This record gives sequence, structure tokens and C-alpha cells, in this order.
Amino acid sequence: MASTVTGEIDEVARQAAVLSELVEDGVLAGIHFEGPFISHNRCGAHRPDLLRDPDPALVRKLVDAARGRARMVTLAPELPGGLESVRMLAELGVVAAVGHTDADYGRTLEAVEAGATVATHLFNAMPGIAHRAPGPIVALLEDERVTVELINDGVHLHPSVLDLAYGTAGAARVALITDAMGAAGMGDGLYPLGPLQVEVKDGVAMLADGSSIAGSTLTLDTVLRRALTVNGLTLPQAVAALSATPARLLGLADRVGSLEPGKQADLVVLDSAGYDLVAVMRRGEWVVGGDAFPRVRTA
Repeated sequence: MASTVTGEIDEVARQAAVLSELVEDGVLAGIHFEGPFISHNRCGAHRPDLLRDPDPALVRKLVDAARGRARMVTLAPELPGGLESVRMLAELGVVAAVGHTDADYGRTLEAVEAGATVATHLFNAMPGIAHRAPGPIVALLEDERVTVELINDGVHLHPSVLDLAYGTAGAARVALITDAMGAAGMGDGLYPLGPLQVEVKDGVAMLADGSSIAGSTLTLDTVLRRALTVNGLTLPQAVAALSATPARLLGLADRVGSLEPGKQADLVVLDSAGYDLVAVMRRGEWVVGGDAFPRVRTA
């Protein structure tokens, strides 16, 4: 999905209208609004002065601007209008995600009861676990209705923390994501992230002032490799967390997420040694490395 970054409401709405065309063309799976309805205390790589409370009218404005292509909205449920917006999103069929939040355990449970079903990059941009204040992490991990996103790049999370999430939520409720910004697949240097500037050094994206991690430069083959070799997931567990689980939570499992008759023939081929990319098929047509598979026929 394309995730927007915090900006002026009208500008984000304009971006959503443009991105919706790419969804219609099949380039994107949908639009994810990550901000501006998030906590000042947990804003990460979002400009604090542009943050807004999740007034349902403003949330609806962005969803409408996406012309039916909005799949997810991340918000902080403790803010004024937060729970009302979660309920509205659930009624509209848009995933309400808890993230960039300062919510406590109780308010997070309320958000789940109101219809929130996703934890946006769990552990990052939210309070940690304390023995008398379990916070949002425990609430999101323990509820079977919630799918938890994890960024497995070795920077955002320690491997033992991912192991904890896998063991608590179970592999079926984990979605491995990239949280990638525009430097993904590129070299070190300076890159824009909305109105902010990001410096990538040794593959790690940070705000240029050094104040926060600014997304990642990950691609999903690296995420898969780490899940298998660092965290010890089985290949079926890792692949499900990369494809089937995200497709299910976004309401796309009838089209993508697994290799079955009647679904889009979107796939990657990796070698068996280091899980390095060999070939890519998009909708039944090889776009990378197809010469290696001359016997494959597609309809």
C-alpha cells in the first residue's frame, strides 16, 4: 500500500486522489493514511505542527478523497474524536489501526471494542510495557481480533522482541511489513519524506536532525530472510506473514495473498540458498527473470 505522511489536510487529500488512480490501475493495493491523526508525543517522522485530532469529519474527508481506495487509517484513539472515528471507519469498511499513540491499556481496549483491528508497527511509536502500566502493546497483543504489524529490519526491533510478539500473538496474527520510504532499494543519501528531510546512512533512514527513525529502506525479501534465519520461523509461517495475512486483513484475500486458481498470478521466485530474488511475475506475466523459466505457461 501507499502510506501518506502527515501534511496539510487538503494536500493529503490531493495526494489521495492521485494515488487512487494507481490503485485503480492495479499498481497499488490501496491507500493507508498514517497521520495526521496521531499523538504529538509519539509522532516519529511526522511534523508535529501539522498533526490534528481525529475529528470524524476530517477523517471522512480523507477517506472520501481516496474515492473508495482507502484501506487503512492509523490514528491515536486517546485523542478527541478517536473512538468515534474508529467506529466510523469500521462502518465504512476501512481498517482502523492503532499507532503513533500514547494510549494506555484501557483506552486501547476501548479502541479494539470500537472496531480497531490492526496495530501499526507494534512497539514503535507507542509506550513500552511496564509492570503496572501494560499500555497499548499488551492490549493489542492479547486480543485475537487484532493483527500486529512488525518491522523486521534489525533496527526498529530487537530480534527477541519479535520472538515475543510471534509467541504471544501467534504467527497467524503477525503481518511483516517494510514501513519503507522513498529510499527503499536506493543508496545512502538525503531523501524527502513529505515536508521533512531524511538521511540514509548504512541503509538506516533517520530524520536529518537525528531525532527519529524515519521508516525503513527495507524490501520484503530481506524481511523474509530475517524471519527465517534470525527468528526461526518456518517458511510457511514467514510467507503467510508477508502475504496471506496482510491480504486477509485488507479484504483482498479473494484476489491476492496466496497461489490458488482464480487469484492474480502475482509471485516472486527466490533461490533456495540465500532466498535471493530470481524472478517476478505480475498478473501472469514475467517482468523480471522470466528467461529462467521457459516452460512456464500463463493464460
